[in-house]
Amino acid sequence: MKVTKSNIIIPDGLTQVLLHACCAPCSSAIVEWLLAHKITPVIYYFNPNIYPQEEYIIRKNESKRHAQSLGLRWIDDDYNHPSWLTCVQGLESEPERGRRCELCFRHRLLATAQKAKEEGIDWFATTLASSRWKNLEQINAAGLWAAGQVDGVSFWAQNWRKDGLQERRNELLKAYNFYNQLYCGCEFSMPQK
Repeated sequence: MKVTKSNIIIPDGLTQVLLHACCAPCSSAIVEWLLAHKITPVIYYFNPNIYPQEEYIIRKNESKRHAQSLGLRWIDDDYNHPSWLTCVQGLESEPERGRRCELCFRHRLLATAQKAKEEGIDWFATTLASSRWKNLEQINAAGLWAAGQVDGVSFWAQNWRKDGLQERRNELLKAYNFYNQLYCGCEFSMPQK
């Protein structure tokens, strides 16, 4: 393990990571940091929780635009919102950062672990760990759980909010003129009018 000056621990031999991206704004500073540390991210867009579909498409296109601007490989996975609704059924009234979010993270990070295995990438991480809307402990627990379900892959648990990355995210959001959503993504997290 190598500890960087920003206190982020890089596992020995890590040169490539499958990065689950929730959106372009949350990925931007992380991707920049990874590239600066000679780690190539393969961007994996799997977010069946996002509602409505029009919102999903906007976020997907922004993520793809960002990856393409950097010459990075970008993988799109199916948008199956009904399957995601089944996953969180009965938890619709849970508050943000509650049990529904835990199951959502597990659902998305298990797919990420499986995709990492399929792609022959040993490590995966998620930009969810940069979002102000989310509980870092829940994300890391879900990632470690997902890694435990898929042989041969490991979850790289990091707090991507620290050491100036949150501030850099905000700068890159403006520099790229990214669409910036105001809720996590699912219909249960949408602001009430």
